[in-house]
Amino acid sequence: MEGEIASALGLIFLGFGTGAYGTVIGAGGGFVLVPILLLLYPHDGPHLITSISLAVVFFNAASGSEAYSRMGRIDYRSGWLFAAATIPGAVLGALTTSLLPRRLFDISFGVLLVAASAYLVWRSGRRERSAVRLGSGSTTRHLVEADGTEHSYTFSVPLGMFLSLLVGYLSSLFGIGGGIIHVPLLTSLLGFPVHIATATSHFILAIMALAGTITHIATGTFIHGVHRTIYLSIGVVIGAQLGARLSNRVGGVWIIRSLAIALGVVGVRLMLMS
Repeated sequence: MEGEIASALGLIFLGFGTGAYGTVIGAGGGFVLVPILLLLYPHDGPHLITSISLAVVFFNAASGSEAYSRMGRIDYRSGWLFAAATIPGAVLGALTTSLLPRRLFDISFGVLLVAASAYLVWRSGRRERSAVRLGSGSTTRHLVEADGTEHSYTFSVPLGMFLSLLVGYLSSLFGIGGGIIHVPLLTSLLGFPVHIATATSHFILAIMALAGTITHIATGTFIHGVHRTIYLSIGVVIGAQLGARLSNRVGGVWIIRSLAIALGVVGVRLMLMS
């Protein structure tokens, strides 16, 4: 009994940390959670690990989106369009995961973590981009946050939807939520302001992760991870609220870079252990 309570508390604290950090950077937290679950449960298949992570990402993103909505940072018009584009990719990714053997999954995910590590180091030294204009097929958004901060940015809707389709597939395949991929695409290729990209990405992640989770439920995979998901989700819902509040106060270059080192180490370890 004591062992079960300790395990439950450990998962709640893990969820809390994942939710807080994931919400600060708009990544859903799955890219932190999945490698930890892979190390904690070496005998579980990738389809079970990703089903747990996607469900947790949904609760994290839903909680974070609610907080960001009160701040007025979510671009709902773009978010609904991009979320719709992620759904086919999310369903296909969830179905593909069951076809991957654990060794191949670990190696592939290890490579992704090393790439994410390099990206975080790169991103930590960049400043926010101004809006870009992409010519024909582009649209302009004007958004005012609850505190009065105004944003105007122009981007290509077709490009955004195409990128979202790819993000939906990769996110669901690895159970990572996708913000670690989507946020830099929104800021670098579509010209979204960083705070708007982070908040809108969270909104998109909630819908995408729900679609992937429903697919895992339909295939019967998720039933084996319900208890772990409940404990982790309790933590992420609370952590996401804290993360949204900290998003304005934490410059956190050292946090991002230290996480980048940790991700790189875990990624290399997964590849070497496979």
